[in-house]
Amino acid sequence: MKVSDISAVLETVAPLHLQESYDNAGLIVGDPNTEVSGILFSLDCLESVVDEAVRKGCNMVVSHHPIVFRGLKQFNGKNYVERTIISAIRQGVALYAIHTNLDNVLHKGVSTRIATTLGLENVRILQPKPGTEGIGAGVVGDLPHPEAALDFLQRVKQTMKTDCVRHTHLIERPVQRVAVCGGAGSFLLPAAIGSGADVYITADFKYHEFFDAEGKIIIADIGHYESEQYTIELLLEIISEKYPNFALHLTEQNTNPVHYL
Repeated sequence: MKVSDISAVLETVAPLHLQESYDNAGLIVGDPNTEVSGILFSLDCLESVVDEAVRKGCNMVVSHHPIVFRGLKQFNGKNYVERTIISAIRQGVALYAIHTNLDNVLHKGVSTRIATTLGLENVRILQPKPGTEGIGAGVVGDLPHPEAALDFLQRVKQTMKTDCVRHTHLIERPVQRVAVCGGAGSFLLPAAIGSGADVYITADFKYHEFFDAEGKIIIADIGHYESEQYTIELLLEIISEKYPNFALHLTEQNTNPVHYL
């Protein structure tokens, strides 16, 4: 099995043309014709992740976030991005990223995994791309039974394994419809309100953006890493469905750069 075979499976679920214009999904380092000995899945690709892959006999890392996001003009190891690339090349590890293209699909998408983890039903795209079906940003779904707002947020905190949920003022009505976007999702707040959602779960809201809820919806910012943490399990499942007996590993590292005191 070659790197190109793994890429093809991933791109069947999330084609590269679905990524946003600013993104850098796809094969970042490596020869597509290299035979794959094993794959390590991680949310982020760092030097330590590359080293972990080598220890586990893997010569391919599949991450959600691309290690190269902006243009690079030099490779002299002055920052973690360059050091990771240098390490991967030296050790013969292919690096593949599946980012906003995986965010933008309903079936096996990042936001859908969050929604199903929280028990939402009738999950559909929150902001569909015109002329498409099952393609777009975020999702929205419904709880089987209404829950008190505080009870629901406490369940979200526990289920999503976060030390902190930053939220707006709690609405008095029960929560039943919930909008979700993995990662930075403040741009979808109008769509979340328009969907009739009682709560919008996402990450990376800025201070003044919380005011935009205007009492119409609860914004629940659970943290970027926390919102996307189950993505690596999703990626492993995608590959294992095609290659059930192949050497597949989830990283043992928590790559979250944010810590709470």
